[in-house]
Amino acid sequence: MLIASINPATGETIKTFAPLSEAQLDEKLQHAAETFATYRRTSLAERERRLQSAAEILETEKHDFARLMTIEMGKPIKGAVGEVEKCAWVCRYYAETAKQHLADQLVQTDAARSFVRFQPLGPVLAVMPWNFPFWQVFRFAAPALMAGNVGLLKHASNVPQCAVAIEDIFRRAGFPTGAFQTLLVGSEVVQRILEDRRVAAATLTGSEPAGRSVAGIAGKLIKKTVLELGGSDPFIVMPSAEMDAAVSTAVKARTINNGQSCIAAKRFIVADQIYDEFERRFVETMKALRVGDPLKESTDIGPLATEQILKDVDEQVKTSVAAGAHLLTGGKKINGPGNFYEPTVLASIASGSPAYCEEVFGPVALLFRVMNIDDAIQLANATTFGLGAAAWTKDASEQERFVDEIEAGCVFINGMVASDPRLPFGGIKHSGYGRELGEFGIREFVNIKTVWVK
Repeated sequence: MLIASINPATGETIKTFAPLSEAQLDEKLQHAAETFATYRRTSLAERERRLQSAAEILETEKHDFARLMTIEMGKPIKGAVGEVEKCAWVCRYYAETAKQHLADQLVQTDAARSFVRFQPLGPVLAVMPWNFPFWQVFRFAAPALMAGNVGLLKHASNVPQCAVAIEDIFRRAGFPTGAFQTLLVGSEVVQRILEDRRVAAATLTGSEPAGRSVAGIAGKLIKKTVLELGGSDPFIVMPSAEMDAAVSTAVKARTINNGQSCIAAKRFIVADQIYDEFERRFVETMKALRVGDPLKESTDIGPLATEQILKDVDEQVKTSVAAGAHLLTGGKKINGPGNFYEPTVLASIASGSPAYCEEVFGPVALLFRVMNIDDAIQLANATTFGLGAAAWTKDASEQERFVDEIEAGCVFINGMVASDPRLPFGGIKHSGYGRELGEFGIREFVNIKTVWVK
């Protein structure tokens, strides 16, 4: 079956690709293994030079790469340009800090010398999603390549042009061809790749079922994995919050990337004293968002990435409304070509309905009224997910409680949850395990080797 690139704004098939044959796949796996044997011995200085070159390519051609993303998965062009710029940032960050993060760590013992050394594992399979088709890949690839590993990318099947472009960036930056390879294959081939003895480890960003599958296969083979899965991030607003900033950030946090982000704020938990004002202003701002051609700078919301995602979001909203949720705005597919859905706000959401229990991957916001901070924290934690959380309050004691008691991989106070190359990123509970980015991210796919010399 051909792998197709389809413009979600028009439904037009742009380009198709034939999946790799068994023989072609085996050739790439062998190439990765052979490249690792030599690439692991290249100096950090040489890796740094190449990664800085990749950053330069990204910065120079950012508008071309942004347009490719927008055409292939519907991301508004302003966000797409920002995504490419962020990829350049993560390349420069690891090029400049890997020496520090991977330096031998001396430990005082009764030995003449004892220390910890960080060494690469080998070819790492990266199973990546379509929603941030460049960023998700580069935040894995930059630290993995700097650590001396080689990468095998199995990208989402609806962004094959992005996958091919990323491989080409690393090639043009001077990396050996086997250091980073795109594997144009379907999801049914992931198990076969992961089971191959030449693949040392895997990282996956995607759905909870996909994470369970990869983790289960890798677990049987005792191969290291890092998983970044779904989220149902709370966005808590307390009475002392700066209302203007809280409302504008809340709308941005829910609708970034057309609402298709694991760390998008999804559940807005608002204190009773300010709930009515927040709801009114939030709904007004959501109504004012401009939906349309994602290639236009003025567009706020583009199409959802696939027709199936559009159907899923529409069904989740309709079922939740039928179960008693109040529809404050939106709630419908937009007629015409493309996978467009109205910015939507639901309130009074029944426990057990899809909007209450599931991750809604589209521009759909869920409002909840709470009486106090105890209720806010309890509701924030009442989910199987634990990726990110935001809380808005000027009260120092409330800030400390949110930091200490919210069950999530990251907590942002008076700001929007976002990934940053300098900070570790990842979740707990069903949002996954392991960390990307920062010092911890580059050490996920290394052998933390203890050395003791008498």
